Amino acid sequence: MKVVHFALTAPLAVLLALVLGLSGTLALPLALHVGLLLGVLPLIFAAMLHFVPVLTRSGSPAPWVARIPLLAQGLGALALASWLGWLPAPLLGLAAVLIAGLALGLLVWMRQRARRCLGRPHPGWRWYAAALACLLLALPAVPLLQWQPAWFGPLRLWHLHLNTLGVIGLAALGTLPVLLPTALGRPDPGAAPWLQQAWRWIGSGVLLLALGAALWPPLAGAAGLVLLAGVLHLGRHWQRLGLSRDGAVWLLLAALAGLALALLQGLAHAAGRASGQQGLLLFVLAFLLPLLSGALAQLLPVWRFPGPATPARAAWRAGLVAGGAFRAGLFLLGGGLLLLEAPWAVLPAALAWLLFLLALCKVIVGRGSAR
Repeated sequence: MKVVHFALTAPLAVLLALVLGLSGTLALPLALHVGLLLGVLPLIFAAMLHFVPVLTRSGSPAPWVARIPLLAQGLGALALASWLGWLPAPLLGLAAVLIAGLALGLLVWMRQRARRCLGRPHPGWRWYAAALACLLLALPAVPLLQWQPAWFGPLRLWHLHLNTLGVIGLAALGTLPVLLPTALGRPDPGAAPWLQQAWRWIGSGVLLLALGAALWPPLAGAAGLVLLAGVLHLGRHWQRLGLSRDGAVWLLLAALAGLALALLQGLAHAAGRASGQQGLLLFVLAFLLPLLSGALAQLLPVWRFPGPATPARAAWRAGLVAGGAFRAGLFLLGGGLLLLEAPWAVLPAALAWLLFLLALCKVIVGRGSAR
């Protein structure tokens, strides 16, 4: 299954999750799992399959590896059906174990590609490996939650932080330093050194934060400061590249700023001054949504029209980046309002996401004229 399939289903899955969660149809954690399991996680797997051969200067993955994102999407649907009571409850734990098996297979394949690389592989692959390791540590909490309900609180927090900051956050931070210069059209010689130096301490910070959130909040607060320092250090590094009027650039910058806001809210929560559920919503609205819209604006046209540049690819990109700076401002406005606990804080970010989906629909419908 081509990566473009998951690039198109992920925005729809996230929209469904937002509608279900914000309307109260499903509890917010369950609703957000709809977007994660049906959209975001398969897209992350597919993007890794796309990028790792480039980072390791190797060929396309074998057919059994290429099917991992689609299998993960199917297992995600199985897990959700069990969670909602449509299928027997034990299938939820089974689906988690099988997804862990897929992640392990992907990690082994990734490691083999890096070891067989001619010369030194690009350090971005290590961030993807760290993200998969976080997923492997997070998923055993699912069957344990069913077997040991007395451990619900610590296991839930462990699982939550490893999935958000670990799987999504590390995969994003491993991609952004390469993706932003591409959107800017300017090389960044410092990207690879930053990725090589930062992956260990930022990955360790994620692990310690998850452990602290589950067992000892002061440790989570200290680890959160480490992660915030890493995000700010990357932002300071990006200052040297300059700015651009390109919409994808502004969305990617907004995603990094949104991650900083989410970490600030997490620090406030660790100090007992903010709601944990509010922090989860802030992570989604201020970080995940601009990240997806900015990354897809840059990558989806290339995935849809691979090979040499074509007018169709240029038309898709122009349509997806149009209004990107305005949408980036709406995402950050929503995140700031959430941080201040303002009423109706979700509306600006929800509007920005709808505008992105509208732009996506327009380029798809207009594909004939683009050609």
